[in-house]
Amino acid sequence: MKVVVIDGMGGGIGTQIVSRLRQVIDSPHQLIALGANATATAVMVKAGADVGATGENAMAVTVPQADVVVGPVGIIIPNSLMGEITPVMAAIIASSHAVKVLVPVQQPHVELVGMEARPLSLTLDELASRVAELLKRAAS
Repeated sequence: MKVVVIDGMGGGIGTQIVSRLRQVIDSPHQLIALGANATATAVMVKAGADVGATGENAMAVTVPQADVVVGPVGIIIPNSLMGEITPVMAAIIASSHAVKVLVPVQQPHVELVGMEARPLSLTLDELASRVAELLKRAAS
């Protein structure tokens, strides 16, 4: 399976996601980092992604091949992450057939109601567990 982690800005959340997923993803599964900018890509690769690429075209080519897409909820919201997620990027990701496992990080122009306030580290641990469960289910 191909697991794609997408992030922008400084890649901080993506880096934390990659670090946790690296613990549950091994061969033959592939962990791919896609950044909205080169900095985000570089830090996710350094954190343990198998490969990385940057920008809208990289997303257009890679996301349709993904089995699981992971990142902050902003990756499916046009103009989020301070404008780094273009409307085209958001459409590519949102319309992908991949399972999306998203972190509910607040965006200035979008409110997520019904979400309990808790430390990001707990949410990211839950995300890693969910992806591990998806990989096990696909293997059986």
